[in-house]
Amino acid sequence: MAPRHRTAPLAPPLPPGATPAAGYEVLAHLTRTGWLDVYDAWSYERDCRCLVKTLRPDRRHEPRLREQLLREGRWLQAFSHPHLVRAYETVEMPEPLVVLETLTGETVAHLIGRLRHRLAAQDVAFLGLHLCSALHYLHGRDLLHLDVKPSNVIIDCRRAKLLDLSVARPPGPAPAGIGTRCYLAPEQARGADLSAAADVWGVGITLYETATGDLPFPEVTSTTPDGESAGDSCAPAASASLGDTRGRQRQYPQLEGRAAPVGTRRRLPRALAGAIDACLEPDPAARPGIDSLAAAFDALLPSHRRDVEPPAPPGPTAGQSLRESATYEKHALFGAFSGADAR
Repeated sequence: MAPRHRTAPLAPPLPPGATPAAGYEVLAHLTRTGWLDVYDAWSYERDCRCLVKTLRPDRRHEPRLREQLLREGRWLQAFSHPHLVRAYETVEMPEPLVVLETLTGETVAHLIGRLRHRLAAQDVAFLGLHLCSALHYLHGRDLLHLDVKPSNVIIDCRRAKLLDLSVARPPGPAPAGIGTRCYLAPEQARGADLSAAADVWGVGITLYETATGDLPFPEVTSTTPDGESAGDSCAPAASASLGDTRGRQRQYPQLEGRAAPVGTRRRLPRALAGAIDACLEPDPAARPGIDSLAAAFDALLPSHRRDVEPPAPPGPTAGQSLRESATYEKHALFGAFSGADAR
């Protein structure tokens, strides 16, 4: 019998005190994805905390991933928008990494899981307005995000900030399955030409989950691109063969039919429910444009809410240095509206 192939053990993340690049010190390892490690780090040049994204040790030899990370860093350094995360620096050698601002908040995915009650309808509209603002900016630079989802949106001092441009690309033809499987627009799942309408779908499915706590399509188990069982419905998409229509439909339930109207899961103001449902039209041409969608959300808000100024972020408590103060403080969503409603 041939010996069984054993996969080499994955190298552990960098320990506290390590130097991922000159001028940076690791404070803690935050998370590991299929190809990235993310660290809480200290920048000696800026005298502040920051986030450092770098390739996992076992993925550093892959030129495509190196370029993907560096491209994201260059974009975020060049962009300046209140609803996009900021990048301070992109380092190419000896290993590629991107240095990002530290955000004192939580992702919408975490918020959905933490709250016992559903978010107020006005908060859902406010979130939609902020996402539309960020996407309007990206689309004006001929760039589609293509991975809008609750875990890629962080609430930081009353503002929603969109994260992660790792799969962003200009409009046009794209391979099937780019993005996160259960959030893909139908045209992303098929591998068709992509337009701004794919990001409108992302706004709609994010708000649907935020408003109801559920995705609009049945959950299925998938396999990650690395061949491992995902165990949930939101693993990175594994592209089915372009000729395998049945396989794609099993993998992408959004190809099998229309999303259940959000009003069947929760009672919402008619205009808000209509806007969310319009984003989830299977035909990209039938979805609203990003600017008309923003106008629909804005019309649902009190006139003074759109441009509400965020408060100053919380500072360190007595006896703490800036370096010792908590990185991730929990805030009520936007701080502009109170509580949640169960309508």
